[in-house]
Amino acid sequence: MLVFHKERLAFLAVPKTGTTAYHSALARRADMVVSHPSGLKHASVYRYSRFFRPMFNKVGGAEMELLAVMREPVSWLGSWYRYRQRDDLRDTERSTQGMSFDDFVLAYVKGSRPAFADVGSQASFLKTHPSGTAITHLFRYEELPRLNRFLEERIGVEIILKRKNVSPEMDLFLSPEVERIYRKKCSDEFRLYEGIA
Repeated sequence: MLVFHKERLAFLAVPKTGTTAYHSALARRADMVVSHPSGLKHASVYRYSRFFRPMFNKVGGAEMELLAVMREPVSWLGSWYRYRQRDDLRDTERSTQGMSFDDFVLAYVKGSRPAFADVGSQASFLKTHPSGTAITHLFRYEELPRLNRFLEERIGVEIILKRKNVSPEMDLFLSPEVERIYRKKCSDEFRLYEGIA
């Protein structure tokens, strides 16, 4: 998470949406950089509202606007699947080596996910907190130039990104039947993504 206090902007880091590259590019300009532990670096709207919002309210009553990036849901799961193909995960319960993308997605839509498919949910991450804390600015991962323009205007710095934390390249195939199941069981993910203006 990156916080720009003067600009009243907090950039939440949804996993697998390119935020590590933004952290690297903007860390020097940010007033607060949360990079560890992972649970705080990737603080959801709920965690932000619970832990960070009260802190900002106590030091000057600063109400932040929240910014986040969302990736197309099939692409997002594809990135997780590829990321968990890494050799350093070989022979662990989080590895996806030796399984098809279809099998990964079918495991993801189960009620109780196995460790390799337990990767969270973008819709849950971005869900409005009961207090009313909500994402103010939501951008599509597939349209990052729009985000770059927004950030350049808002915080007055040129955005120069270098690829970071990139999943291994590979062709992915999701069968139409498995995609239909995913879209049905996780319709909130697709509805949220399709509603981004």
